[in-house]
Amino acid sequence: MDFCSDFVNISCLGTIRSPKSYSIMIIVMLGAIVLATIGNLIVIISVSHFKQLHSPTNFLILSLAVTDFILGLVVMPYSMVRSLTSCWYFGDLFCKLHSCIDMALSITSKFHLFFISVDRYYAVCRPLHYYKNITNNVILVFLFISWSVSSMYSFGLVFSNIHTEGIQHYIASYTCIGSCSLAFNKIWGTVSALVTFFVPGTLMIGIYIHIFSVANKQAKLVHNHHNVQTDQPSVTIKVSVRAESKAAKTLSIVMGVFLFCWLPFFILTVVDPYINFLTPEDVYNTVLWLGYFNSGLNPIIYALFYPWFQNTFQFIITGNIFKAGSSFSQVLINV
Repeated sequence: MDFCSDFVNISCLGTIRSPKSYSIMIIVMLGAIVLATIGNLIVIISVSHFKQLHSPTNFLILSLAVTDFILGLVVMPYSMVRSLTSCWYFGDLFCKLHSCIDMALSITSKFHLFFISVDRYYAVCRPLHYYKNITNNVILVFLFISWSVSSMYSFGLVFSNIHTEGIQHYIASYTCIGSCSLAFNKIWGTVSALVTFFVPGTLMIGIYIHIFSVANKQAKLVHNHHNVQTDQPSVTIKVSVRAESKAAKTLSIVMGVFLFCWLPFFILTVVDPYINFLTPEDVYNTVLWLGYFNSGLNPIIYALFYPWFQNTFQFIITGNIFKAGSSFSQVLINV
């Protein structure tokens, strides 16, 4: 047995793993942390530095990258230590703060993805009203809601302990020095999963289905118009429709990957209270780190589908970003 604390009588038991499993876990977790921090830092630098990328959609992408970067820098390293050892060495207060920040950033990401879907809805389905309705001030409101509501909800829920009502006996049974876990009762486990994941996820899926339906109709109309009249305006419209549709497709992939990565975790959040919290620790760690891994996947998606990300990445690694006037470089390519 390995104890988490010197106070053996009231200390939690740590987990002793084989060198092979320990090494695999370290590689996977460090890989997720590096992808989340370095990858999203490149996105942050790219959108912040290059003037051509200063658009409402990219400001939402920038804020989403900041969310994932903070998660990788502030939350995931401590979670890695907990997952590897089954021990929490950083105190009860920081345990609560860590849980709050973790939950807040996860909810913030969902808000960002929802507002990105709204942005794409106006860009594709109501293009004539896009620049009137989706302004920088509107984006600021979106960002304020994303960060403030998620923070108030997370900190209010955890520090009020309302999520533990009725399960105090369970919490008392495992409470020991070196533990840090967030348990939800049946009501709040279901409510939190619905409000922060399943409802916004369902709305986003519905919005993107509508977007692609409208995009297909627009593509057919533009194609028919182009066959009848091959003038310059029709070519411009065709390029614009293709660009907006491709952006919507790329961002729908970002949303789909996010929902896929976090779905097992929120299913477990709902189910666990109903099976008396019998979920094995390794299963919990697996679904948690699958969700964490999502934070490192977004930059990979951008690299695969966004030419501007590929161009800005070359600027950064070659050092051209430090040249005078580099912020005005042309990094966008028409599709």
